[in-house]
Amino acid sequence: MVVIYNTLTGKKERMKPPKPGRQKKPLRLFVCGPTVYDYSHLGHARTYLAFDTIVNYLRHREFLVFYLQNITDIDDKIIERAVEERKNPKELAVFFEKTYYQDMKSLGIKSVNKYERASDHIQEIQSQISRLFKKGYAYQTKNGVYFSVKKFKNYGILSRQNLDELRHGWRIEPDLEKKDPLDFALWKFIKPNAKELFWPSPWGDGRPGWHIEDTAIAEAIFGKLQYELHGGAIDLKFPHHESEIAQAEAISGKKPYVKIWLHTGVLLVEEEKMSKSLRNFITIRDFLKRHPVAVMRVAFLRHHYRSPINYNQGFVIQAANALNSILEFLSKLNLIKKNGAVGSMTREKIETAKKEFYAKMDEDFNTPEALAALFKLIGGFQSQIQSLNKKEAILIKNTVVKQLRILGVKPPSSSMPPNIRSLIAARERIRAKREFSRADHLRKKIETLGYMVEDTPMGPVAWKKMVPDYNQ
Repeated sequence: MVVIYNTLTGKKERMKPPKPGRQKKPLRLFVCGPTVYDYSHLGHARTYLAFDTIVNYLRHREFLVFYLQNITDIDDKIIERAVEERKNPKELAVFFEKTYYQDMKSLGIKSVNKYERASDHIQEIQSQISRLFKKGYAYQTKNGVYFSVKKFKNYGILSRQNLDELRHGWRIEPDLEKKDPLDFALWKFIKPNAKELFWPSPWGDGRPGWHIEDTAIAEAIFGKLQYELHGGAIDLKFPHHESEIAQAEAISGKKPYVKIWLHTGVLLVEEEKMSKSLRNFITIRDFLKRHPVAVMRVAFLRHHYRSPINYNQGFVIQAANALNSILEFLSKLNLIKKNGAVGSMTREKIETAKKEFYAKMDEDFNTPEALAALFKLIGGFQSQIQSLNKKEAILIKNTVVKQLRILGVKPPSSSMPPNIRSLIAARERIRAKREFSRADHLRKKIETLGYMVEDTPMGPVAWKKMVPDYNQ
């Protein structure tokens, strides 16, 4: 049984994995994608890697999942950045959309079934606004079309606050023409002489508000305004997700709009949210210039997806050390040549570890505890590695690698370049002559090239270091 924490109810919801081939319709998941006005940063990576892990695990547990992600290519931030850069806003959005896909490919994210741009759904957006007018939820001012929050009785259901608390506790969109400070834009009219992204509409030339873009895309792709899963970063809970619920349920008259809401914790830098607006972000591509993607994945997996993370030097080093330990263990297993059958104790240890791993992942995708179960398995065999035979070593290695792959971590290749192999062989010949000072000199040379060497009774073990540069 897979258990998922639902932000909407504040409770954990149980989902029974289907029997293979018995699930008639896929679970539909909508995750809020990026606003494409700059390079993606580690805050984005935190969210999209989390949902990549979640979707891949659900699929591993035999759930069919259709994963939809939107691309916000219409937004005030895009227009403002285009003015700063003296560029066309559409061209700017297209450029950063391409860089986003490149970054997702670099992270190894392949779980998304479909990406949809807001600009490709103007007709659906206007259709939803028209229906909101007909049902009395929309009104027009000289600046645009707004949603009347007072008309929707459940506004605040997701953030669990009443309207007065929301008015005084959150930053809201200013406009003196609005009937209520909480009312939000469905359609923004173009400003006189402004070179903006705009489209004609029954109410006037302009562009859609942020919240209506996502409900329109969801209805267009999923076919109706009710589905199973919606995800995003926790800072989108209000006002974005709250407003999505209001729009969708006002249009359809059905609730809930989404059955289960999932939110990822914020990524902090010196206790402040990492964000483009604060200019305190580290881009995905800059991080990957210095560290393997496996380090980033493990760094995030060490924290529960709902927990906040404070980014610092230890964030990278601890993940790299964890990966180094795994690679060292796998390298030692590769040295085992002794013949024999898989012993009952070995098999029992592996089965116990596998059950613990799945139990932790089934409990709201508890990746830090799942990693702990994996390291418990490694630690259990580490001390007795010399007593293992080749078949046992292969079984243990396959189990470790499979669990890493379930978590989305692809261990770096154990193969070494010819120059490293030659240095290791030369060092062994020198050690055989008991010229230990020269052997130590060669070890240091190998380490400066990014590889670790350890001498064991079975022979030398070498693996690639995960953090060649400790300066963040």
